[in-house]
Amino acid sequence: KKLTLLREMLAGCGAGTCQVIVTTPMEMLKIQLQDAGRIAAQKKLMAAEAQLSSSSLAGAAKPAVETRTTATQITRELLRSKGIAGLYKGLGATLLRDVPFSIVYFPLFANLNKLGQKDPNVKAPFYVSFLAGCVAGSTAAVAVNPCDVVKTRLQSLQRGVNEDTYSGILDCTKKIWQKEGPTAFLKGAYCRALVIAPLFGIAQVVYFIGIAEFLLDMLPKHRA
Repeated sequence: KKLTLLREMLAGCGAGTCQVIVTTPMEMLKIQLQDAGRIAAQKKLMAAEAQLSSSSLAGAAKPAVETRTTATQITRELLRSKGIAGLYKGLGATLLRDVPFSIVYFPLFANLNKLGQKDPNVKAPFYVSFLAGCVAGSTAAVAVNPCDVVKTRLQSLQRGVNEDTYSGILDCTKKIWQKEGPTAFLKGAYCRALVIAPLFGIAQVVYFIGIAEFLLDMLPKHRA
């Protein structure tokens, strides 16, 4: 029985919610590791400037020893200071991004893919599934990019010099709008679409041509 558009959207909503619960801690750690290099570069520049300004009075100072931040260190620090909730910082913003993404993506892909089906009982050609995945993925990615910008800002634990701190989704949205303008919410949209399009196109091709089922059939069968 064909699903209605509303049921397709509800299915996407459920899928997006489950995905967020599983992947938010990894997303959180990824952002911290990406931020670590930026913050370290700022500190190094400030230290060099301070050393130059005081070199005539205090002489040459020993260079600071650089330490590389690891995912394990970040995880331990978050668990020690904030518990499990620390790994889910920005959960609300992540839900705000990924649930609408899934609500847009799955129905759009399903309906685009059906355009390539000559018969409702026959799968669409693999290239149709690929193109449908690319178009649906990039469209959904651009549509929710403002939520992605807010999510990334909220999940950045370390702040650079003169960078704002945010108390929540509304506070973050307000400050970005006031200080950077509405175009700030589209930062990275082009690159995000370029990443998401082939990712979902390939994923749908792999699913629709039955590679997973083929691999499962190769596993030894247990006899009853």
